[in-house]
Amino acid sequence: MYAVIGAGPMGLATARTLQKHGLPFTGFELHADVGGLWDIANPQSTVYESAHLISSKRMTEFTEFPMRDSVAPYPRHEELRTYFAEFADHFDLRRHFEFGTRVVRVARAPGDGAGGPGASATGWDVTTECAGVERTRRFAGVLIATGTLHHPHQPPLPGSFSGRVMHSAEFKSADAFAGQRLLVVGCGNSGADIAVDAVKQAASVDISLRRGYYFLPKFVRGRPIDTLGGAIKLPRRLKQWVDALIVRTVIGRPSDYGLPDPDYRMYESHPVMNSLILHHLGHGDIRARRDVTSVEGRTVRFADGESAEYDVILQATGYALHYPFIAREALAWPAGVAAPRLWMNVMHPTDDTLFLMGMVEASGLGWQGRYEQAELVALYLKRLADRHPAALALQREKRSWSGARVDGGYAYLALDRMAYYVHKDSYLRAMRRHLRAMGATAAARGPARP
Repeated sequence: MYAVIGAGPMGLATARTLQKHGLPFTGFELHADVGGLWDIANPQSTVYESAHLISSKRMTEFTEFPMRDSVAPYPRHEELRTYFAEFADHFDLRRHFEFGTRVVRVARAPGDGAGGPGASATGWDVTTECAGVERTRRFAGVLIATGTLHHPHQPPLPGSFSGRVMHSAEFKSADAFAGQRLLVVGCGNSGADIAVDAVKQAASVDISLRRGYYFLPKFVRGRPIDTLGGAIKLPRRLKQWVDALIVRTVIGRPSDYGLPDPDYRMYESHPVMNSLILHHLGHGDIRARRDVTSVEGRTVRFADGESAEYDVILQATGYALHYPFIAREALAWPAGVAAPRLWMNVMHPTDDTLFLMGMVEASGLGWQGRYEQAELVALYLKRLADRHPAALALQREKRSWSGARVDGGYAYLALDRMAYYVHKDSYLRAMRRHLRAMGATAAARGPARP
């Protein structure tokens, strides 16, 4: 029996692939239902009322369970909550989960004593709490699927601010900014969305950037931008140059809107899928600011020497990986390192019973890419038990792994949020090689749904 922690998109993909390959499991979910952060009613959810997918539905959905044709190309969070509920119902996954259950602790079970002191362990002891009652059960393996976007990374401000300081994780509606002078710090996808939302309510909206970003429109010629191209495979450097040129031709440079231009090549950091912020910058609804250098009272000073007064500072500074119920050393996670050191971002190099599901980001990977990651884990467990040659080969490969990233040769920025970023095509190619060797077939697209 295996333990699956989390019933968001990755937890459901994990549950489905274990079910598909006949591996018994019990799932644990803190919230009362499936969907993870895409259920805004979930107290742990970090989505906001205006949140939409930043990738299009056909590039994101599970292949065997397409989204309905009636769903918008970039669905709202309500549509995604419904999608995951329908996915769970279609594959009868809810009965495998214990909802309203917190995982308190995951610890290696003691050795069974067969080989004396230091004997191999018999599995994992998982302690859960539900309605105030704790319970510990033993599992052969643990698959952690709690997501990567729930623990705010909120660095201290350089000084003391007398107004309200909040993180984007707390934001639900721009109504909270009515009549307020707002400074958004950071311009990832959430920061850009929130700044655009706030224009409708706030007295003023400024956005502070430490570095430049590439901004992409969601639609080109009426089609989602992530469905275009790909038919012709270009060399990496040429693709970076061509795509950056196309973006400059279509929307211009960030500096045309008062923002810093990126000092790195395209795709070396995650692009911002939001051209509306450029629209509002160009209309004076949002003002671009440089990096914050000091804060005193309501006054914020910036790297260019300018200053302004604010009532609210919202830090759109991203999220940190957070697995409080298990020791870092169990996850091969050295102190001072932003992410665990796992083979293909999912498998412990030497432990065949512990997996960190979904700790992977890549432009265009979608939930189907993460589903294939889950299937790789499920098949590995199944084939390893049978001593299948392909599973044994995978085991040898990960045990001899040098720690190299699956980056496709891209020089990703040395940022915490890029620590588990991969190159989609290289990552999928490596996964599918092992999936084929262990007997997986290509995922069949499910029937169209009304």
